[in-house]
Amino acid sequence: MKRFIQNIQNIWKVEELRKRIILTLGLILVYRIGSFVIIPGVNYEALTTKSSDQNLLETLLSVFSGGGFTHASIMALGIMPYISASIIMQLLGMAVPAVQKMQNEGESGRKQINNYTRILTIVICALQAPSYLSLYVDQKQAMPDFNALGISETFWWTQTILVLISGSMFAVWLGERITEKGIGNGVSLLITVGILSRLPGAFFAEFGKSVEAGNLIRLVLEVVFFMLIILVTILIVQGVRRIPLNTAKRIAGARAAEDINGARNYLPIKVNASGVMPIIFAQAIMTIPMMIYSSASGGKGEGGFLQQTLGDPYGFSYNLLLCTLIIVFTYFYTAIMINPSKIADDLKKSGGFVPGVRPGEETAEHIDSVVSRITFPGSLFLALIAVLPAVAKLAGVNDGFAMFFGGTSILIMVGVVLDTLQQIETYQLNRNMDSLMDGTRVRGRRGANEFSGM
Repeated sequence: MKRFIQNIQNIWKVEELRKRIILTLGLILVYRIGSFVIIPGVNYEALTTKSSDQNLLETLLSVFSGGGFTHASIMALGIMPYISASIIMQLLGMAVPAVQKMQNEGESGRKQINNYTRILTIVICALQAPSYLSLYVDQKQAMPDFNALGISETFWWTQTILVLISGSMFAVWLGERITEKGIGNGVSLLITVGILSRLPGAFFAEFGKSVEAGNLIRLVLEVVFFMLIILVTILIVQGVRRIPLNTAKRIAGARAAEDINGARNYLPIKVNASGVMPIIFAQAIMTIPMMIYSSASGGKGEGGFLQQTLGDPYGFSYNLLLCTLIIVFTYFYTAIMINPSKIADDLKKSGGFVPGVRPGEETAEHIDSVVSRITFPGSLFLALIAVLPAVAKLAGVNDGFAMFFGGTSILIMVGVVLDTLQQIETYQLNRNMDSLMDGTRVRGRRGANEFSGM
């Protein structure tokens, strides 16, 4: 505890870091307040009385929006349209030469891609807002009484769609300001805060359930199991396969290049290079058919193969298909993130080589084989994480608390927290202060002997 207090004091001593943290917390507070501002005219009581009747899609969107989706707030769409637009731009970068050219133009290309991403976000919001109002708010019987309010139905729909688009773009603006002038990745932090905001309520609901059943030991075991899952997740997320490299020379400061033949560097390949994206892709694919089916049937469709397979997120068929999609998307997204040919070319230009492997094509094949081998256990881990909520549900954990035992929730929380801690530690080290973790360092920040060609 003493070391923790000392670390907080060290952080507070850095003026720039202190200002960035205060600004970040202030913008997050604004985002949280916006998540509780209800859309004008919506019957909030009707939403709360039927809040227990949620399907998987509603639950997931509510988690990522910090409850704004189920509250019918002005930020009900949250940050997810921007995430969807970013994913689409990444995929276009693989297939469209014009987008590839922008990606290779450095800072100017990045600004152009960001502008196109924002425009695409507005388009996605304009498509999602009417669907949200008709498929969620209207089905909850929370639409306003236009006659009683004395307003035109067309006017209300128009202004509400504009409000939802503005709320989502305001959330994007908050995320960008946090990234630019705060600490950590702003968009990721907003998603994480939305997820964490539901954790206390879910835990106290589970606590009340355990007290009512007179079985607190079970609650203790659940918490211990939850902590073990977090520990294993950290180990896997930070796990790196280091490929040994030899470099021909190194330049230190203004000194002349010194021959250091045989000096050992490393090329770090992450076990989970794809991050949380395969789970997001897989769950999106799983929810789209149900969303279309629900829309076509007016939310009253029952039975049938589609309902039995995809309607139960805790069923065997659903989780088997989910695991299969996650493994496929893990290989797909890893192929996007890691380009062995480019890495081999960068190594060749910098005078580096893998011992025992010829530079060029053979090096690319060697790196590709290593990536393929470590991607398989990484994909299995993601698949296991994705089905853990179903396992927890079968063990008797309530739905809300079971969501935190795996899936995107725990991966996003762990990844964002680690990334934020790394940035805080970097600010401290740049000012010749002690590390955030005295005697240790947050894994993931590359050491001086690791190749940075990726």
